[in-house]
Amino acid sequence: MRKLDLKGNLFPMAILETQDLHVSVEGKPILNGVELALEEGKVHALMGPNGSGKSTLAFALAGHPDYRITHGRILLAGEDITHLPPDQRAKRGLFLAFQYPPEVEGVKLREFMRLACGDQGHGFCEFQQLYPKAIKHLSMDELADRELNVGFSGGEKKRAELFQAWLLRPKVALLDEPDSGVDVDAFKVIARAIRELAAAGTAVLIITHYPRVLEHVPPARVFVLNEGRITQTGGPELARTIEVEGFKAVQR
Repeated sequence: MRKLDLKGNLFPMAILETQDLHVSVEGKPILNGVELALEEGKVHALMGPNGSGKSTLAFALAGHPDYRITHGRILLAGEDITHLPPDQRAKRGLFLAFQYPPEVEGVKLREFMRLACGDQGHGFCEFQQLYPKAIKHLSMDELADRELNVGFSGGEKKRAELFQAWLLRPKVALLDEPDSGVDVDAFKVIARAIRELAAAGTAVLIITHYPRVLEHVPPARVFVLNEGRITQTGGPELARTIEVEGFKAVQR
């Protein structure tokens, strides 16, 4: 049976859905019954004050072992992935762009993406054609043959994360603060890549404190997370209210 959102409306048919999701970290409850539904081909925003559980939700969805699901379910394209390991979630089309992407010494970005694309069914010859096109399209020329994130600036790491998602075209892309530490030029590239991902059918969730990125990538739905629960849902106007009045305005 389809569920109702906080306003009593039916949730849309979702490509990714959480059902009464509870998550603990080191024995401490962080998420307390999160209900979320992401639509195919739409941009969504998850907003909330510091410490509200936004990054915890992203890591739990991606399957990080330190983020223990104590109750509830995660469904991806109708399949229960609650207890699948991270690699199996990724192979099924779930992508997480990190807030702080790690450096991976000894692994070239090209080889990393060749293996990832192979797992998604792209043959070697297809990859050889796709990779340079993607590099040029997302202005990644200076990073194309370097080790993954090694020596990259903060903005370059964020561009590399969006580059990976753009090339892989996952079912769901979770983007944890894709605009933080990014200059104006890189931000324009990132915003364009997000819009193109959604246009190609990916369900995008932008996790952010600030509505700046949402001015360039308008969301179909905004979720406000506070004290481990979704406390408000709405359209782009909800993000504008938060920008003007802060989170207290949507929690009273």
